[in-house]
Amino acid sequence: MNFEFTSKSNLQEYFGRAHDMVRRAAKEFVDKEIVPYVDEWEEAGEFPRELYKKAGDVGLLGIGYPEDWGGTPGDIFFQIVAGEEIMRCGSGGVAAGLGSLHIALPPIISRGTDEQKERFVKPVIKGEKIAALAITEPEGGSDVAGLQTTAERQADEYVVNGSKTFITSGCRADQITCAVRTGGSGTHGISLLVIESNTPGYSVSGKLKKTGWWSSDTGQIFFDNCRVPTANLIGQENEGFYAIMENFQSERLQLAVMANMTSQIAMEEAIKYAKQREAFGKPIARFQVMRHKIVDMATLVEVSREFTYRVAAKIDAGLSQIKEISMAKNFACSISDKVTYDAVQIFGGYGFMRGYPVERLYRDNRVLSIGGGTTEIMKEIIAKHIL
Repeated sequence: MNFEFTSKSNLQEYFGRAHDMVRRAAKEFVDKEIVPYVDEWEEAGEFPRELYKKAGDVGLLGIGYPEDWGGTPGDIFFQIVAGEEIMRCGSGGVAAGLGSLHIALPPIISRGTDEQKERFVKPVIKGEKIAALAITEPEGGSDVAGLQTTAERQADEYVVNGSKTFITSGCRADQITCAVRTGGSGTHGISLLVIESNTPGYSVSGKLKKTGWWSSDTGQIFFDNCRVPTANLIGQENEGFYAIMENFQSERLQLAVMANMTSQIAMEEAIKYAKQREAFGKPIARFQVMRHKIVDMATLVEVSREFTYRVAAKIDAGLSQIKEISMAKNFACSISDKVTYDAVQIFGGYGFMRGYPVERLYRDNRVLSIGGGTTEIMKEIIAKHIL
């Protein structure tokens, strides 16, 4: 893929010809390299590592990143269209696993040194290495300020002890962007380190078994006197909390997009089924109760997607959208909760059966209102801005 991206100043227009080109290329990749194998990967609990390299070779992983580090720069909607098309494979696990770099690399891009970007960004964008973000801890959940993994400085190394859990791509990651405590309690004692998985004292659990996102390898990571070079510190010591909060905005946008696509695909499957399935001598799509249910689904999906796009456009224009992206994530997730539920209901018993897309979408959807900050945390953020 050779793309020439330019930013748009008109917030009313989200997509242009270049975005359409990216969408077509991403769709071609997904149709060829992912869709035929999704069911197999879901049962296996992971997809092949080679998929990262294939995606890197065609430029899919580097969309939106600086050219100096192997990416193809462009506005925020280039990553959105690529993410939407990857979600078209019907597996949130594949989308989450293949996209784990998008939450692991931004802090390095924004605060890292050139040497760090050379070591930790380029190989990931090429698909040669897997990157993950490690914030959540077994006892911490959404309480980032209370994290307990420690990094004690000794000469030119940090000695890291503690653990992380629910880490997407955690079982196979070659490197993690990891939140550690380098100072006192609270937000002002947190730093970010890049920790490589071959570091002595670094170990990983087996794959955690989840309700959804089966094909993403999710793990718990342990640090036992893990010695990490101080050269792996991202930005300034004890200022990692601000980088984490900044990074959350991007992650929440990605999750909102995933929720909207989950709704979109579930709705499309429901429409297709309602036209084919007959009851009492006619397609169920001809029953008013069914038609109105689908109209409600379509309306909610349209509103949620447009709101997410609008917030994304404002973020791309440099406007602070902390409150709005929290709203967009919560709204998109509430809509995907309803739409996936209603889609299963339209399918009836078949919606409860493995092998039908709506069954997987229903399961995969559940994590979206948890990841990147729970619905309740989003509401607290919003409340701080309006009360």
